[in-house]
Amino acid sequence: MSIYFLPFEKELASTYNKLETALAFDKIDEANHLEEKINALRKDIYKNLDEWQITQVARHPNRPYTMDYIEALIEDFTEFHGDRNFADDSAIIAGFGRFQGNPVCIIGHQKGRDTKEKISRNFGMPRPEGYRKALRLMKLAEKFQIPIVTLVDTPGAYPGIDAEERGQAEAIARNLKEMATLEVPVVTVIIGEGGSGGALGIAVANQVLMLQYSIYSVISPEGCASILWKDASKAEDAARALKFTAPSLKSLNIVDEIIPEPVGGAHANPAAAIEKAGEQLARTMKKLSRLNPRDLQEQRYKRFRQIGKITKVEQNV
Repeated sequence: MSIYFLPFEKELASTYNKLETALAFDKIDEANHLEEKINALRKDIYKNLDEWQITQVARHPNRPYTMDYIEALIEDFTEFHGDRNFADDSAIIAGFGRFQGNPVCIIGHQKGRDTKEKISRNFGMPRPEGYRKALRLMKLAEKFQIPIVTLVDTPGAYPGIDAEERGQAEAIARNLKEMATLEVPVVTVIIGEGGSGGALGIAVANQVLMLQYSIYSVISPEGCASILWKDASKAEDAARALKFTAPSLKSLNIVDEIIPEPVGGAHANPAAAIEKAGEQLARTMKKLSRLNPRDLQEQRYKRFRQIGKITKVEQNV
């Protein structure tokens, strides 16, 4: 996989090119020095990213996708296809496997790597049949008392005419309703970009985990800028206003835990990022396994009721 550098990583890209040259000419000492410099640069660059830079990291093409997590964390994974109504939607991957020896239903968005796969996966934007497939597996998991894990990484649900004709809004709304009453543990992990109802359609969970440099929002920065200022080029300003980064969302009780990423982001060391996510997922699943079906429903209800809760402060004038 070729390395892609973000606009704010220009110095890092320049140093990396020097490293490749040094390695090509077998200059070991110089290469070791450049590797140390690259590590130091990464720490410095990622020490204080702003919202727009975090957006770019969340969308990085080398960031691990759903299938990467499944291949690393899930044993005996069997993918299911189709919504038993219209078609299969490859923007949503759904199936059953074992996580640390225990059965699990896993569902997630898949964006695709190369051009051919991106088109096949519709850039990770599900159509109604994708959400209906996800719900089909969720109800199957509930029937057999198998916990559910969902991985969110989508710009949003597909807004095309064909999707609207087949009931995109209804499909998402039904998922929200049905997920709220599931009698098995549901854990969501925001692994990249969590956009609008397209993300929430598989994210009504008992616990929502979020990678450090991912984003989760009701709208993309470009969409927000187009609505507010009629100018998508003001996406950077919109990103600052949306407060969709992990620390902001945790402070509002929208996400429950932030999963630290390796220095330089998950794309710099995918294996380490996946391992960290797996560790936090295991802790969360263990905690939820203690709850009975009624308690799981009640906990999920209370969790969403307290989002953005404001405490009134009495003032003496």
